[in-house]
Amino acid sequence: MSFRKVVRQSKFRHVFGQPVKTDQCYDDIRVSRVTWDSTFCAVNPSFVAIIVEASGGGAFLVLPLHKTGRIDKSYPTVCGHTGPVLDIDWCPHNDHVIASGSEDCTVMVWQIPENGLSQPLTEPVVVLEGHSKRVGIVTWHPTARNVLLSAGCDNVVLIWNVGTAEELYRLDGLHPDLIYSVSWSRDGSRFCTACKDKSVRVIDPRRGTVVAEKERAHEGARPMRAICLADGKIFTTGFSRMSERQLALWDTENLEEPMGLQELDSSNGALLPFYDPDTNVVYVCGKGDSSIRYFEITEEPPYIHFLNTFTSKEPQRGMGWMPKRGLDVSKCEIARFYKLHERKCEPIIMTVPRK
Repeated sequence: MSFRKVVRQSKFRHVFGQPVKTDQCYDDIRVSRVTWDSTFCAVNPSFVAIIVEASGGGAFLVLPLHKTGRIDKSYPTVCGHTGPVLDIDWCPHNDHVIASGSEDCTVMVWQIPENGLSQPLTEPVVVLEGHSKRVGIVTWHPTARNVLLSAGCDNVVLIWNVGTAEELYRLDGLHPDLIYSVSWSRDGSRFCTACKDKSVRVIDPRRGTVVAEKERAHEGARPMRAICLADGKIFTTGFSRMSERQLALWDTENLEEPMGLQELDSSNGALLPFYDPDTNVVYVCGKGDSSIRYFEITEEPPYIHFLNTFTSKEPQRGMGWMPKRGLDVSKCEIARFYKLHERKCEPIIMTVPRK
Protein backbone atom coordinates (compact mmCIF):
# COMPACT_ATOMS: atom_id res chain seq x y z
CA MET A 1 0.00 0.00 0.00
CA SER A 2 1.53 3.28 -1.11
CA PHE A 3 1.63 6.47 0.89
CA ARG A 4 -0.46 8.30 -1.70
CA LYS A 5 -3.63 6.45 -0.77
CA VAL A 6 -3.49 7.78 2.78
CA VAL A 7 -3.04 11.46 1.99
CA ARG A 8 -5.01 12.82 -0.96
CA GLN A 9 -2.97 14.96 -3.33
CA SER A 10 -4.33 18.50 -3.42
CA LYS A 11 -2.91 21.92 -4.12
CA PHE A 12 -5.36 23.53 -1.74
CA ARG A 13 -4.95 21.41 1.36
CA HIS A 14 -3.05 24.15 3.17
CA VAL A 15 -5.12 27.17 2.14
CA PHE A 16 -5.41 29.49 5.11
CA GLY A 17 -7.45 32.58 5.88
CA GLN A 18 -6.13 35.75 7.45
CA PRO A 19 -8.09 38.83 8.54
CA VAL A 20 -6.50 42.15 7.59
CA LYS A 21 -5.17 44.61 10.18
CA THR A 22 -7.67 46.77 12.03
CA ASP A 23 -6.82 49.94 10.10
CA GLN A 24 -7.79 48.19 6.84
CA CYS A 25 -11.33 47.38 8.00
CA TYR A 26 -14.37 49.55 7.34
CA ASP A 27 -15.59 50.73 10.75
CA ASP A 28 -18.73 52.25 12.21
CA ILE A 29 -21.20 50.90 9.65
CA ARG A 30 -24.74 50.17 10.80
CA VAL A 31 -25.30 46.90 8.96
CA SER A 32 -28.94 46.15 8.05
CA ARG A 33 -31.03 44.11 10.50
CA VAL A 34 -33.53 42.85 7.92
CA THR A 35 -34.45 39.21 8.46
CA TRP A 36 -33.63 38.02 4.97
CA ASP A 37 -31.02 35.44 4.01
CA SER A 38 -29.00 37.43 1.52
CA THR A 39 -25.32 38.29 1.76
CA PHE A 40 -25.97 42.02 2.54
CA CYS A 41 -22.68 42.85 0.84
CA ALA A 42 -21.39 42.99 -2.75
CA VAL A 43 -17.81 43.65 -3.81
CA ASN A 44 -15.92 44.30 -7.03
CA PRO A 45 -12.36 45.48 -7.78
CA SER A 46 -13.38 49.15 -7.33
CA PHE A 47 -16.06 49.31 -4.64
CA VAL A 48 -17.60 47.53 -1.68
CA ALA A 49 -21.38 47.95 -1.22
CA ILE A 50 -23.11 47.18 2.08
CA ILE A 51 -26.83 47.28 2.90
CA VAL A 52 -27.27 49.52 5.96
CA GLU A 53 -29.99 50.52 8.41
CA ALA A 54 -31.96 53.48 7.13
CA SER A 55 -34.88 55.35 8.60
CA GLY A 56 -37.84 55.53 6.23
CA GLY A 57 -36.88 53.51 3.19
CA GLY A 58 -33.89 51.46 2.17
CA ALA A 59 -30.28 52.41 1.59
CA PHE A 60 -26.87 50.95 0.97
CA LEU A 61 -23.35 52.32 1.28
CA VAL A 62 -20.93 52.27 -1.64
CA LEU A 63 -17.32 52.76 -0.55
CA PRO A 64 -14.22 52.84 -2.75
CA LEU A 65 -12.05 49.86 -1.74
CA HIS A 66 -9.24 52.09 -0.46
CA LYS A 67 -11.55 54.09 1.85
CA THR A 68 -10.81 52.07 4.98
CA GLY A 69 -11.00 53.13 8.61
CA ARG A 70 -13.92 54.81 10.33
CA ILE A 71 -16.76 55.77 8.01
CA ASP A 72 -18.41 59.08 8.87
CA LYS A 73 -22.09 58.89 9.88
CA SER A 74 -22.92 61.51 7.29
CA TYR A 75 -21.27 59.54 4.45
CA PRO A 76 -23.64 59.63 1.44
CA THR A 77 -25.68 56.52 0.66
CA VAL A 78 -27.68 55.21 -2.28
CA CYS A 79 -31.20 55.82 -1.04
CA GLY A 80 -33.90 55.72 -3.68
CA HIS A 81 -35.98 52.79 -2.41
CA THR A 82 -39.07 53.37 -0.25
CA GLY A 83 -38.66 50.00 1.55
CA PRO A 84 -35.64 48.17 3.02
CA VAL A 85 -33.11 46.88 0.46
CA LEU A 86 -32.89 43.06 0.48
CA ASP A 87 -30.25 42.23 -2.13
CA ILE A 88 -27.56 44.00 -4.18
CA ASP A 89 -25.35 42.80 -7.02
CA TRP A 90 -22.59 44.47 -9.05
CA CYS A 91 -22.69 44.16 -12.82
CA PRO A 92 -19.86 41.81 -13.95
CA HIS A 93 -19.24 43.85 -17.11
CA ASN A 94 -19.16 47.36 -15.64
CA ASP A 95 -17.68 48.11 -12.22
CA HIS A 96 -19.78 51.25 -11.82
CA VAL A 97 -23.22 49.65 -12.22
CA ILE A 98 -25.08 48.01 -9.33
CA ALA A 99 -28.61 46.59 -9.06
CA SER A 100 -30.70 46.49 -5.90
CA GLY A 101 -33.95 44.69 -5.02
CA SER A 102 -36.19 45.95 -2.25
CA GLU A 103 -39.32 45.42 -0.17
CA ASP A 104 -40.99 48.17 -2.22
CA CYS A 105 -41.42 45.59 -5.07
CA THR A 106 -39.01 47.35 -7.43
CA VAL A 107 -35.54 46.65 -8.81
CA MET A 108 -33.34 49.69 -9.36
CA VAL A 109 -30.09 49.95 -11.35
CA TRP A 110 -27.61 52.62 -10.27
CA GLN A 111 -24.60 54.25 -11.89
CA ILE A 112 -21.90 54.99 -9.30
CA PRO A 113 -19.58 57.95 -10.12
CA GLU A 114 -15.92 57.28 -10.90
CA ASN A 115 -14.55 58.22 -7.45
CA GLY A 116 -17.50 57.06 -5.36
CA LEU A 117 -20.33 59.16 -3.94
CA SER A 118 -19.94 62.77 -2.86
CA GLN A 119 -23.66 63.29 -2.21
CA PRO A 120 -26.60 60.93 -1.61
CA LEU A 121 -27.71 59.14 -4.78
CA THR A 122 -31.49 59.14 -5.14
CA GLU A 123 -31.97 58.88 -8.92
CA PRO A 124 -31.52 55.39 -10.38
CA VAL A 125 -30.65 54.95 -14.05
CA VAL A 126 -33.50 52.45 -14.49
CA VAL A 127 -36.44 51.38 -12.34
CA LEU A 128 -37.76 47.90 -13.15
CA GLU A 129 -41.35 47.33 -12.02
CA GLY A 130 -43.00 43.96 -12.52
CA HIS A 131 -43.12 42.18 -9.19
CA SER A 132 -46.24 42.27 -7.03
CA LYS A 133 -44.40 41.48 -3.78
CA ARG A 134 -40.97 42.32 -2.34
CA VAL A 135 -37.92 41.48 -4.46
CA GLY A 136 -35.46 39.31 -2.53
CA ILE A 137 -32.96 38.24 -5.21
CA VAL A 138 -31.17 40.15 -7.99
CA THR A 139 -28.38 38.59 -10.05
CA TRP A 140 -26.74 39.67 -13.32
CA HIS A 141 -26.28 37.39 -16.28
CA PRO A 142 -22.64 36.16 -16.31
CA THR A 143 -21.98 36.54 -20.04
CA ALA A 144 -24.61 38.79 -21.69
CA ARG A 145 -24.50 42.53 -21.09
CA ASN A 146 -27.47 44.36 -19.57
CA VAL A 147 -29.38 41.20 -18.68
CA LEU A 148 -30.60 41.04 -15.07
CA LEU A 149 -32.61 38.37 -13.26
CA SER A 150 -34.85 39.21 -10.32
CA ALA A 151 -36.94 36.89 -8.14
CA GLY A 152 -39.58 38.03 -5.71
CA CYS A 153 -41.82 36.79 -2.93
CA ASP A 154 -44.58 36.51 -5.55
CA ASN A 155 -42.73 33.33 -6.70
CA VAL A 156 -42.08 34.87 -10.12
CA VAL A 157 -38.68 35.05 -11.84
CA LEU A 158 -38.25 37.97 -14.23
CA ILE A 159 -35.38 38.44 -16.70
CA TRP A 160 -34.90 42.05 -17.77
CA ASN A 161 -33.18 43.94 -20.53
CA VAL A 162 -31.76 46.79 -18.44
CA GLY A 163 -30.92 48.94 -21.47
CA THR A 164 -34.57 49.23 -22.50
CA ALA A 165 -36.19 48.42 -19.11
CA GLU A 166 -38.28 45.65 -20.72
CA GLU A 167 -39.18 42.21 -19.44
CA LEU A 168 -37.44 39.66 -21.66
CA TYR A 169 -38.90 36.57 -19.96
CA ARG A 170 -41.49 36.18 -17.25
CA LEU A 171 -41.30 32.76 -15.58
CA ASP A 172 -44.55 32.39 -13.70
CA GLY A 173 -46.03 29.18 -12.33
CA LEU A 174 -42.75 27.26 -12.15
CA HIS A 175 -42.38 27.77 -8.39
CA PRO A 176 -45.29 27.00 -6.04
CA ASP A 177 -43.59 28.70 -3.09
CA LEU A 178 -40.94 31.25 -2.04
CA ILE A 179 -37.65 31.16 -3.99
CA TYR A 180 -34.60 31.01 -1.70
CA SER A 181 -31.77 31.31 -4.20
CA VAL A 182 -31.02 31.60 -7.92
CA SER A 183 -27.68 30.81 -9.56
CA TRP A 184 -26.75 31.13 -13.25
CA SER A 185 -24.76 28.39 -14.94
CA ARG A 186 -21.26 29.35 -16.09
CA ASP A 187 -22.30 30.16 -19.69
CA GLY A 188 -25.65 31.64 -18.67
CA SER A 189 -27.80 29.27 -20.73
CA ARG A 190 -29.65 27.95 -17.67
CA PHE A 191 -30.04 28.72 -14.00
CA CYS A 192 -30.87 26.66 -10.93
CA THR A 193 -33.21 27.66 -8.11
CA ALA A 194 -33.85 26.45 -4.57
CA CYS A 195 -37.44 26.81 -3.45
CA LYS A 196 -39.36 26.60 -0.17
CA ASP A 197 -41.15 23.42 -1.39
CA LYS A 198 -37.70 21.72 -0.89
CA SER A 199 -37.16 21.27 -4.63
CA VAL A 200 -34.10 22.21 -6.66
CA ARG A 201 -34.94 23.04 -10.27
CA VAL A 202 -32.79 23.61 -13.35
CA ILE A 203 -34.59 26.03 -15.65
CA ASP A 204 -34.08 26.98 -19.30
CA PRO A 205 -35.23 30.62 -19.37
CA ARG A 206 -35.61 30.84 -23.15
CA ARG A 207 -38.09 27.99 -23.27
CA GLY A 208 -39.50 28.80 -19.85
CA THR A 209 -39.37 25.13 -18.85
CA VAL A 210 -37.92 23.11 -15.98
CA VAL A 211 -35.16 20.93 -17.48
CA ALA A 212 -34.50 18.91 -14.31
CA GLU A 213 -36.04 18.84 -10.86
CA LYS A 214 -35.11 17.18 -7.59
CA GLU A 215 -37.87 17.08 -4.99
CA ARG A 216 -36.91 17.01 -1.32
CA ALA A 217 -33.24 17.72 -1.97
CA HIS A 218 -32.90 18.41 1.75
CA GLU A 219 -35.58 17.13 4.11
CA GLY A 220 -35.46 20.02 6.60
CA ALA A 221 -37.86 22.94 6.54
CA ARG A 222 -35.22 25.66 6.87
CA PRO A 223 -33.88 27.68 3.90
CA MET A 224 -31.59 25.99 1.42
CA ARG A 225 -29.34 27.35 -1.33
CA ALA A 226 -28.21 25.93 -4.67
CA ILE A 227 -25.30 27.03 -6.89
CA CYS A 228 -24.21 25.86 -10.34
CA LEU A 229 -20.66 24.54 -10.66
CA ALA A 230 -18.44 24.92 -13.73
CA ASP A 231 -19.00 21.37 -15.03
CA GLY A 232 -22.80 21.63 -14.81
CA LYS A 233 -23.21 19.92 -11.46
CA ILE A 234 -25.17 21.54 -8.65
CA PHE A 235 -24.00 22.13 -5.08
CA THR A 236 -26.68 22.61 -2.42
CA THR A 237 -26.74 23.52 1.26
CA GLY A 238 -29.72 22.82 3.49
CA PHE A 239 -30.99 21.04 6.57
CA SER A 240 -31.78 17.42 7.36
CA ARG A 241 -35.01 16.30 9.03
CA MET A 242 -33.20 16.45 12.38
CA SER A 243 -32.25 20.10 11.62
CA GLU A 244 -28.61 19.26 10.96
CA ARG A 245 -26.89 21.34 8.31
CA GLN A 246 -26.01 19.46 5.13
CA LEU A 247 -24.04 19.90 1.91
CA ALA A 248 -24.81 17.90 -1.19
CA LEU A 249 -23.50 17.55 -4.75
CA TRP A 250 -25.89 16.62 -7.58
CA ASP A 251 -25.44 15.51 -11.17
CA THR A 252 -28.09 17.22 -13.32
CA GLU A 253 -28.29 14.22 -15.66
CA ASN A 254 -29.39 11.97 -12.80
CA LEU A 255 -30.96 13.65 -9.78
CA GLU A 256 -32.19 10.46 -8.07
CA GLU A 257 -29.41 10.30 -5.47
CA PRO A 258 -26.80 12.91 -4.51
CA MET A 259 -23.23 12.20 -5.63
CA GLY A 260 -22.02 13.28 -2.23
CA LEU A 261 -23.79 14.27 0.99
CA GLN A 262 -22.15 15.55 4.18
CA GLU A 263 -23.61 16.60 7.50
CA LEU A 264 -21.86 19.50 9.20
CA ASP A 265 -23.38 20.43 12.57
CA SER A 266 -26.70 21.38 14.15
CA SER A 267 -26.43 25.16 14.14
CA ASN A 268 -29.45 27.05 12.81
CA GLY A 269 -28.04 29.76 10.50
CA ALA A 270 -28.54 29.41 6.76
CA LEU A 271 -25.38 28.38 4.89
CA LEU A 272 -24.21 30.69 2.11
CA PRO A 273 -22.04 28.88 -0.48
CA PHE A 274 -19.45 30.69 -2.63
CA TYR A 275 -17.84 28.87 -5.52
CA ASP A 276 -14.52 29.46 -7.26
CA PRO A 277 -14.62 27.79 -10.71
CA ASP A 278 -10.86 28.08 -11.27
CA THR A 279 -9.80 26.10 -8.21
CA ASN A 280 -13.04 24.07 -7.75
CA VAL A 281 -13.18 25.14 -4.11
CA VAL A 282 -16.51 25.86 -2.41
CA TYR A 283 -16.51 28.16 0.63
CA VAL A 284 -19.44 27.79 3.00
CA CYS A 285 -20.27 30.64 5.39
CA GLY A 286 -23.09 30.23 7.88
CA LYS A 287 -25.10 33.27 8.93
CA GLY A 288 -24.41 33.87 12.61
CA ASP A 289 -21.39 31.51 12.53
CA SER A 290 -17.89 32.70 13.19
CA SER A 291 -16.27 30.33 10.71
CA ILE A 292 -15.78 29.80 6.97
CA ARG A 293 -15.42 26.16 5.93
CA TYR A 294 -14.00 25.24 2.58
CA PHE A 295 -14.27 22.11 0.47
CA GLU A 296 -12.67 20.94 -2.75
CA ILE A 297 -14.92 19.38 -5.38
CA THR A 298 -13.15 16.64 -7.37
CA GLU A 299 -13.98 14.09 -10.05
CA GLU A 300 -13.36 10.99 -7.92
CA PRO A 301 -15.47 9.84 -4.94
CA PRO A 302 -16.30 11.06 -2.31
CA TYR A 303 -16.37 14.19 -4.54
CA ILE A 304 -16.65 16.69 -1.63
CA HIS A 305 -13.36 16.89 0.28
CA PHE A 306 -13.17 18.98 3.44
CA LEU A 307 -10.07 21.17 3.35
CA ASN A 308 -10.06 23.38 6.41
CA THR A 309 -11.94 25.93 8.53
CA PHE A 310 -11.16 29.58 9.09
CA THR A 311 -12.43 30.66 12.51
CA SER A 312 -12.62 34.06 14.11
CA LYS A 313 -14.14 35.33 17.33
CA GLU A 314 -17.16 37.25 16.12
CA PRO A 315 -20.21 35.94 14.22
CA GLN A 316 -20.84 37.14 10.69
CA ARG A 317 -23.98 39.05 9.72
CA GLY A 318 -23.30 38.74 5.99
CA MET A 319 -20.51 38.08 3.54
CA GLY A 320 -19.16 39.70 0.37
CA TRP A 321 -17.05 37.83 -2.18
CA MET A 322 -14.45 39.49 -4.39
CA PRO A 323 -14.37 38.38 -8.05
CA LYS A 324 -11.10 36.88 -9.29
CA ARG A 325 -9.90 39.99 -11.13
CA GLY A 326 -9.76 41.97 -7.88
CA LEU A 327 -7.32 39.64 -6.10
CA ASP A 328 -3.61 40.16 -5.52
CA VAL A 329 -2.28 37.05 -7.25
CA SER A 330 1.36 38.03 -6.62
CA LYS A 331 0.67 37.20 -2.97
CA CYS A 332 -0.89 33.82 -3.91
CA GLU A 333 -4.34 35.10 -2.97
CA ILE A 334 -7.10 32.77 -4.23
CA ALA A 335 -10.16 34.34 -2.54
CA ARG A 336 -11.12 37.37 -0.49
CA PHE A 337 -14.18 37.71 1.71
CA TYR A 338 -15.72 40.82 3.19
CA LYS A 339 -17.19 39.77 6.50
CA LEU A 340 -19.91 41.93 8.02
CA HIS A 341 -19.98 42.33 11.80
CA GLU A 342 -22.64 44.36 13.57
CA ARG A 343 -20.73 47.63 13.15
CA LYS A 344 -17.93 46.95 10.68
CA CYS A 345 -16.79 45.13 7.56
CA GLU A 346 -13.58 43.09 7.78
CA PRO A 347 -11.75 41.72 4.72
CA ILE A 348 -10.44 38.14 5.07
CA ILE A 349 -7.76 36.97 2.64
CA MET A 350 -7.38 33.32 1.59
CA THR A 351 -3.91 32.36 0.39
CA VAL A 352 -2.15 29.25 -0.84
CA PRO A 353 1.27 29.02 0.87
CA ARG A 354 4.28 28.83 -1.42
CA LYS A 355 6.66 25.97 -0.99
